[in-house]
Amino acid sequence: MNHEGLSNWESLKALDLRQLLDEAKEVSWANIGKEVQFFVPGRMFYLGERGKYPAVSLTGSACALNCDHCHRKILEGMMAATDPDGLKDLCQRLDGEGNIGILLSGGSDTAGALPWRKFLGAIAWIKQHTALKISIHTGLVDPETAMLLKEAGIDEFLMDVVGSEATMRAVYHLPGGLEAMEISLAALAATGVPFIPHIVIGLHYGKIRGELNALQMIAAHPIYALVLVVLQPIRQTPMEGVHPPEPETVARFIAASRFKMPNVPISLSCARPPGKHRTETDLLALEAGINRIAMPAEEAVAKAGEMGLEIAFHHTCCSKSY
Repeated sequence: MNHEGLSNWESLKALDLRQLLDEAKEVSWANIGKEVQFFVPGRMFYLGERGKYPAVSLTGSACALNCDHCHRKILEGMMAATDPDGLKDLCQRLDGEGNIGILLSGGSDTAGALPWRKFLGAIAWIKQHTALKISIHTGLVDPETAMLLKEAGIDEFLMDVVGSEATMRAVYHLPGGLEAMEISLAALAATGVPFIPHIVIGLHYGKIRGELNALQMIAAHPIYALVLVVLQPIRQTPMEGVHPPEPETVARFIAASRFKMPNVPISLSCARPPGKHRTETDLLALEAGINRIAMPAEEAVAKAGEMGLEIAFHHTCCSKSY
């Protein structure tokens, strides 16, 4: 199959799905191995097991952007630690409870940035006084902030990458172009800290807009893994009634990602539609040679066994480096 047309979504949709997935699986197995890792992230429960990697918001439920796909609803489900001492106290408790680590995130200011500098000392203290790993969803960052976060001891950098200026304006309410996104990508990659970018499939109200461009942007940098998120419409947000991308659309994008980055582990995030959609997506993802799945459908776990894959479970985010 000629993969040159994979930078164009209409061309990608026209390719035979079965052949596309088979070739992607072959590339994945040849370069990464015939294995799959499953994840129970955050404090979620899965078949009686609980995740040990809770998400913490440094801004509570506050966010100046109030993005259309979230409207602060995701923040409301996180633990809150809005000052350095509160973060240290929370992490001491989480460490004592046997958690593996934390995912630090929060709401953004009007420029798409989080208040990282306010928490640098607390992060360094946590790394010195607890056994917790610390992953952070960075938002937009400049090179100096990225290096300061590295020095504080961050274990992984995570970042949502948007490849469409129209999506940045309409969904994120950010007036700037893609330059800030490019600067952040380069800054985080330059630190040498494991870097795991995320792409939200269907972020533009369920439609494919800048996802393939985001893939191009990411492929220009050394990354540890790629996480693919599937738009999950949330109640009481402007996207409540939006139809998420179909499982076949997700599978095609997984294949395109594999061909673009043949040696990079690809993960399917826990943030994706539930029910039948999740089951179909997960089964197709395995056929495309996916390397990681968070909160997998039980049918997918069974299929992985039938495929003869080596299986491992982790009680962390699927963005964790190992």
